[in-house]
Amino acid sequence: MNDLIPLVNKLQDVFNTIGSEQIDLPQIVVVGSQSSGKSSVLETIVQKDFLPRGNGVVTRRPLVLQLVNTHMSSLPSSVSSDGSVNEAPDRAEFLHLPNKQFFDFEEVRKEIEAETARVAGQNKAISRTPIHLKIFSRNVLNLTLVDLPGVTKIPVGDQPTDIEKQTRNLILDYILKPNSVILAVSPANVDLANSDSLKLARHVDPEAKRTIGVLTKLDLMDAGTNSLDILSGRAYPLKLGFIGVVNRSQADIIANKPMADALKSETEFFQSHPAYRAIAHRCGTNFLAKNLNSILMNHIRDKLPDIKAKLNSLIGQTQQELSSYGDPSFTGKAHRGSLILQLLTRFASDFVAAIDGTSAEISTKELCGGARIYYIFNNVFGAALDSVNPCENLTVHDIRTAIRNSTGPRPSLFVPEIAFDLLVKPQIKLLEPPSLRCVELAYEELVKICHSCGAKELARFPRFHAKLIEVVSDLLRERLGPTSDYVESLISIQRSYINTNHPDFIGGGGAMSAIERASQKKKQDMERTRRLSTVNMVLAGNGGDSPNHREESGEKTLSNAMTNLTVHQAAERGDREREKLSHLNHPSNSSTSSLNGSHPGPNAPSKDTFLNYFFGPQQRMDRPTLQENPHRSGNVHNVAKEMVMPKTVLDGEPIDFERKVDHAADHDDYTGLNEREDMETQLIRSLITSYFNITRKSIQDLVPKAVMHLLVNYSREAVQNRLVAALYKEELFNDLLQEDDNLSAERAKCKAMLDVFKNAFTIINEAM
Repeated sequence: MNDLIPLVNKLQDVFNTIGSEQIDLPQIVVVGSQSSGKSSVLETIVQKDFLPRGNGVVTRRPLVLQLVNTHMSSLPSSVSSDGSVNEAPDRAEFLHLPNKQFFDFEEVRKEIEAETARVAGQNKAISRTPIHLKIFSRNVLNLTLVDLPGVTKIPVGDQPTDIEKQTRNLILDYILKPNSVILAVSPANVDLANSDSLKLARHVDPEAKRTIGVLTKLDLMDAGTNSLDILSGRAYPLKLGFIGVVNRSQADIIANKPMADALKSETEFFQSHPAYRAIAHRCGTNFLAKNLNSILMNHIRDKLPDIKAKLNSLIGQTQQELSSYGDPSFTGKAHRGSLILQLLTRFASDFVAAIDGTSAEISTKELCGGARIYYIFNNVFGAALDSVNPCENLTVHDIRTAIRNSTGPRPSLFVPEIAFDLLVKPQIKLLEPPSLRCVELAYEELVKICHSCGAKELARFPRFHAKLIEVVSDLLRERLGPTSDYVESLISIQRSYINTNHPDFIGGGGAMSAIERASQKKKQDMERTRRLSTVNMVLAGNGGDSPNHREESGEKTLSNAMTNLTVHQAAERGDREREKLSHLNHPSNSSTSSLNGSHPGPNAPSKDTFLNYFFGPQQRMDRPTLQENPHRSGNVHNVAKEMVMPKTVLDGEPIDFERKVDHAADHDDYTGLNEREDMETQLIRSLITSYFNITRKSIQDLVPKAVMHLLVNYSREAVQNRLVAALYKEELFNDLLQEDDNLSAERAKCKAMLDVFKNAFTIINEAM
């Protein structure tokens, strides 16, 4: 049992070498307000004058005081010439002055003041950095005490305005530790309900299991009063009880009264006082020191198993941390090559695993690696292509100009195919920017993957890690150019030959059918609107008649109006059809023959004549054929309806060309065009939209394939060979394996901490 306190002192010395506070060691924390007499209590226990004195806050830094009994310890003593053993003189040692011993305790006081001023400054501010002092004496018992700044209420002089808060927080930091025993010092001449030390102790130890009460200044109480109820535990019960002491007065201190005489006077006071005579054996500084020694030893005995378990856990954690910094012995000359190759292979494996999605550290917060590349292909690139309007920046004026320029000096008899080629190629060019951006996004993701590989394993070799990233980045940059060039060539290939024989291309017949349907729908809407307007006008004209008469008259008028309207529309339609047929039978077109080789009659235009009107005889190869119908009439509209439109599919659904035409018409001004020019313009737009959709569909499929083949897969397969060829060179080993200075310092600190924990564990094992 007597070795337990020296054991804790050894542990404290061991931990002080690294400044670690990870272990909560058992110790006694002295708490009290200013002028409560706590410094006098400590000096009486040590029986030396060594603490600074003065007005206001004197103790401004925590003082960790270790008392070592030289009589009980194994410290060497001197031997005189006659063979008698001389006890070693009392002395003091500071942790910050390891090679210096103090035999004059007045020098100890001055050193405490100087060290306090060095850290806390010359004003009355406080500091959390403790002063470690060890005193060796035959007059003390083994103890570990912590003297804290006294609780203050009002800042004095140049003290900080929050000095009370700083002091309270500092005290709470120490007494909150469960292994701390609280020595609450309170003056007896002040009401105990106002004791700051007991208030703080009750805050952290509400059951009062680890609080010892000390009553000072019992000799200064008013005549006729005493603290017997408090010392007996009736007024304020504490499990460890209250102990009364009588310190030297200020006059005794000035007169330099010896400690031995002060202890003798204290004993006489308790034995002679009528109220304290019965408990005199449980009062006084000697009893306090013995009681503290016993309490601390029992406390250490109870807490030692927990300390051992905590040390064992810290050893395991520190060993794991040390292993994360790497073994410096493995970087020797004999192992450098294998280490370089091992790190190269691991980096390349991480790069490939990130692309394949097999990495052990897959993020659950965001898409990364191969999943991000897939997202770029299917979401980003696809949306960019879909956002391109097939007829973007293509106005009616542009279309009409292209048609006219394609006919040269001759008047246009039909829509030339050269105009379609001339207009559709610039539109295909619009697919190039999003395609190149897709390549850039995939490249950027691969660079990001490269920077995230090997971050932990290569943290100790920052130069090596930087070189690895540089080599892989160069590889990716080399592949970026060919990939972008190939994607540009895909667009150029699409523009180099306009394949109007593509099975999904709508062709002239399909476009005409779509335009015809759109035109009929538009006319029907206009006719419906006109009918409603006529009805409203008729009904409004009969507003003065009776309801029955107005209803009959409205119905009759409406019937007549509808009959007249139908006859009028039929006449207009017949006139337009006869005009077209007359134009088709003009002698200038007499060379055009029908499928049977005969010329068309005035009421039955041939299918060849109809197609030649819009496309010309040289463009019929890719146009839809006509189905013979013996019952069809000679009306041009019936001919258009019987044209077979090829099936076109975009994203799995038929193209709604009526919607395409209407959408284009909404954005262009068709006013000022005659019927033929309007038909030609809409026809060109329909053909451009159809062919653009086919090309867009092809580009959306080919670009991701090109990126995967030329950039992603190539880099994935070539990364390790490139790294080995560039970095596995003996002349580079020294530079690549240059460790980070901060990491080396952290490893050294971690190793020192591990040694301390192991040493402390060994000390506890030997003691147990």
